Amino acid sequence: MMWRRFASGYLALIALAAASVVAVQAGSPAIPDNLKVPQQNVQLLKTQATGVQVYVCKARAEDPSTFEWSFKGPIAELWNERGEKVGKHYGGPTWEGNDGSTVVAEVVERANAPDPDSIPWLLLKAKSNPGAGAFSTVTYVQRLDTAGGVAPTDGCDQARAGTEREVGYTATYAYYYGAAQ
Repeated sequence: MMWRRFASGYLALIALAAASVVAVQAGSPAIPDNLKVPQQNVQLLKTQATGVQVYVCKARAEDPSTFEWSFKGPIAELWNERGEKVGKHYGGPTWEGNDGSTVVAEVVERANAPDPDSIPWLLLKAKSNPGAGAFSTVTYVQRLDTAGGVAPTDGCDQARAGTEREVGYTATYAYYYGAAQ
Protein backbone atom coordinates (compact mmCIF):
# COMPACT_ATOMS: atom_id res chain seq x y z
CA MET A 1 0.00 0.00 0.00
CA MET A 2 2.80 2.40 0.93
CA TRP A 3 4.62 1.70 -2.35
CA ARG A 4 1.49 2.71 -4.31
CA ARG A 5 1.40 6.11 -2.63
CA PHE A 6 5.14 6.49 -3.23
CA ALA A 7 4.78 5.41 -6.89
CA SER A 8 1.84 7.72 -7.57
CA GLY A 9 3.63 10.61 -5.87
CA TYR A 10 6.77 9.88 -7.86
CA LEU A 11 4.80 9.74 -11.12
CA ALA A 12 3.10 13.05 -10.29
CA LEU A 13 6.52 14.60 -9.62
CA ILE A 14 7.84 13.32 -12.97
CA ALA A 15 4.77 14.69 -14.79
CA LEU A 16 5.20 18.07 -13.10
CA ALA A 17 8.90 18.19 -14.00
CA ALA A 18 8.18 17.25 -17.61
CA ALA A 19 5.47 19.91 -17.85
CA SER A 20 7.88 22.49 -16.43
CA VAL A 21 10.56 21.60 -19.01
CA VAL A 22 8.01 21.86 -21.85
CA ALA A 23 6.74 25.20 -20.50
CA VAL A 24 10.27 26.60 -20.26
CA GLN A 25 11.15 25.37 -23.75
CA ALA A 26 7.88 26.72 -25.18
CA GLY A 27 8.54 30.10 -23.52
CA SER A 28 12.08 30.42 -24.86
CA PRO A 29 12.50 33.03 -27.57
CA ALA A 30 13.51 31.85 -31.03
CA ILE A 31 17.21 31.44 -31.71
CA PRO A 32 18.43 34.29 -33.94
CA ASP A 33 19.54 33.16 -37.43
CA ASN A 34 23.16 34.26 -36.87
CA LEU A 35 23.42 31.88 -33.87
CA LYS A 36 22.25 28.77 -35.70
CA VAL A 37 24.87 26.09 -36.29
CA PRO A 38 25.71 24.86 -39.81
CA GLN A 39 23.26 22.16 -40.98
CA GLN A 40 25.74 19.25 -40.91
CA ASN A 41 25.91 19.58 -37.10
CA VAL A 42 23.57 17.75 -34.73
CA GLN A 43 22.74 18.62 -31.12
CA LEU A 44 24.59 16.28 -28.77
CA LEU A 45 23.39 17.57 -25.39
CA LYS A 46 22.13 20.59 -23.52
CA THR A 47 23.09 21.81 -20.05
CA GLN A 48 21.98 24.50 -17.66
CA ALA A 49 24.75 26.63 -16.19
CA THR A 50 24.57 28.32 -12.81
CA GLY A 51 27.47 30.47 -11.73
CA VAL A 52 29.11 33.85 -12.06
CA GLN A 53 30.69 36.08 -14.65
CA VAL A 54 33.89 37.54 -13.18
CA TYR A 55 34.90 41.14 -13.96
CA VAL A 56 38.13 43.02 -13.10
CA CYS A 57 38.36 46.76 -12.53
CA LYS A 58 40.88 48.13 -15.07
CA ALA A 59 41.99 51.39 -16.63
CA ARG A 60 40.43 51.98 -20.04
CA ALA A 61 42.88 51.54 -22.93
CA GLU A 62 41.60 54.67 -24.69
CA ASP A 63 41.73 56.80 -21.51
CA PRO A 64 43.92 55.39 -18.69
CA SER A 65 42.60 58.02 -16.27
CA THR A 66 39.15 56.34 -16.33
CA PHE A 67 38.25 52.84 -15.20
CA GLU A 68 35.77 50.14 -16.16
CA TRP A 69 34.82 46.56 -15.34
CA SER A 70 36.50 44.23 -17.83
CA PHE A 71 35.35 40.64 -18.41
CA LYS A 72 37.75 38.04 -16.96
CA GLY A 73 35.82 34.78 -17.36
CA PRO A 74 32.99 32.56 -16.19
CA ILE A 75 32.85 30.13 -13.28
CA ALA A 76 29.82 27.85 -13.48
CA GLU A 77 28.52 24.39 -12.82
CA LEU A 78 26.76 22.49 -15.62
CA TRP A 79 23.59 20.49 -14.96
CA ASN A 80 21.73 18.07 -17.21
CA GLU A 81 17.94 17.95 -17.61
CA ARG A 82 17.68 15.44 -14.73
CA GLY A 83 19.35 17.89 -12.33
CA GLU A 84 22.66 16.01 -12.21
CA LYS A 85 25.93 17.94 -12.20
CA VAL A 86 27.71 16.92 -15.41
CA GLY A 87 30.61 19.36 -15.56
CA LYS A 88 31.92 22.87 -15.18
CA HIS A 89 32.50 25.97 -17.30
CA TYR A 90 35.44 28.36 -16.91
CA GLY A 91 37.77 30.72 -18.77
CA GLY A 92 39.01 29.88 -22.23
CA PRO A 93 36.03 29.62 -22.64
CA THR A 94 36.10 25.96 -21.64
CA TRP A 95 33.43 23.38 -20.85
CA GLU A 96 34.68 20.33 -18.96
CA GLY A 97 32.67 17.17 -18.41
CA ASN A 98 32.87 15.03 -15.30
CA ASP A 99 34.60 12.48 -17.54
CA GLY A 100 37.56 14.89 -18.05
CA SER A 101 36.78 15.72 -21.69
CA THR A 102 36.75 19.39 -22.65
CA VAL A 103 35.86 21.74 -25.44
CA VAL A 104 37.64 25.07 -25.75
CA ALA A 105 35.84 27.44 -28.10
CA GLU A 106 35.86 30.94 -29.54
CA VAL A 107 32.96 33.31 -30.18
CA VAL A 108 31.95 33.51 -33.84
CA GLU A 109 28.56 35.27 -33.48
CA ARG A 110 26.59 37.11 -30.80
CA ALA A 111 23.08 38.49 -30.34
CA ASN A 112 21.59 40.65 -27.62
CA ALA A 113 19.63 38.70 -25.03
CA PRO A 114 15.90 39.45 -25.02
CA ASP A 115 16.42 40.78 -21.47
CA PRO A 116 18.74 43.84 -21.61
CA ASP A 117 19.96 43.02 -18.08
CA SER A 118 21.40 39.69 -19.28
CA ILE A 119 24.62 38.78 -21.07
CA PRO A 120 24.40 38.20 -24.84
CA TRP A 121 23.56 34.92 -26.50
CA LEU A 122 26.52 33.41 -28.37
CA LEU A 123 27.54 30.94 -31.05
CA LEU A 124 30.99 29.53 -30.37
CA LYS A 125 33.14 27.26 -32.55
CA ALA A 126 35.39 24.61 -31.03
CA LYS A 127 39.15 25.27 -31.21
CA SER A 128 40.23 22.14 -29.37
CA ASN A 129 38.74 19.08 -27.66
CA PRO A 130 41.28 17.65 -25.17
CA GLY A 131 40.42 14.35 -23.52
CA ALA A 132 38.08 11.53 -24.46
CA GLY A 133 34.42 11.65 -23.52
CA ALA A 134 31.24 13.71 -23.84
CA PHE A 135 32.87 16.96 -25.01
CA SER A 136 35.55 15.39 -27.23
CA THR A 137 33.45 15.63 -30.43
CA VAL A 138 31.79 19.02 -29.87
CA THR A 139 32.08 21.33 -32.88
CA TYR A 140 29.81 24.22 -31.80
CA VAL A 141 28.35 25.58 -28.57
CA GLN A 142 25.38 27.93 -28.26
CA ARG A 143 24.84 30.08 -25.15
CA LEU A 144 21.11 30.79 -24.90
CA ASP A 145 18.41 31.77 -22.41
CA THR A 146 20.79 33.90 -20.35
CA ALA A 147 19.76 35.63 -17.13
CA GLY A 148 22.02 38.14 -15.37
CA GLY A 149 25.80 38.28 -15.65
CA VAL A 150 26.08 41.84 -17.02
CA ALA A 151 29.13 43.88 -15.98
CA PRO A 152 28.62 46.21 -13.02
CA THR A 153 28.21 49.90 -13.83
CA ASP A 154 29.59 51.30 -10.57
CA GLY A 155 32.37 50.86 -8.05
CA CYS A 156 35.33 50.81 -10.43
CA ASP A 157 37.90 53.58 -9.98
CA GLN A 158 41.65 53.98 -9.50
CA ALA A 159 41.40 53.00 -5.82
CA ARG A 160 39.73 49.70 -6.78
CA ALA A 161 41.94 48.89 -9.81
CA GLY A 162 42.69 45.18 -9.95
CA THR A 163 39.75 44.14 -7.78
CA GLU A 164 37.29 41.55 -9.03
CA ARG A 165 33.53 41.39 -8.87
CA GLU A 166 31.38 38.32 -9.49
CA VAL A 167 27.93 38.71 -11.06
CA GLY A 168 25.52 35.77 -10.89
CA TYR A 169 24.15 34.31 -14.12
CA THR A 170 22.36 31.34 -15.60
CA ALA A 171 22.35 30.11 -19.18
CA THR A 172 21.51 27.18 -21.37
CA TYR A 173 24.41 25.70 -23.32
CA ALA A 174 23.65 23.52 -26.35
CA TYR A 175 26.50 21.39 -27.73
CA TYR A 176 26.72 20.11 -31.31
CA TYR A 177 28.89 17.63 -33.18
CA GLY A 178 29.54 17.19 -36.89
CA ALA A 179 27.33 14.48 -38.36
CA ALA A 180 28.79 12.05 -40.90
CA GLN A 181 28.24 13.20 -44.48
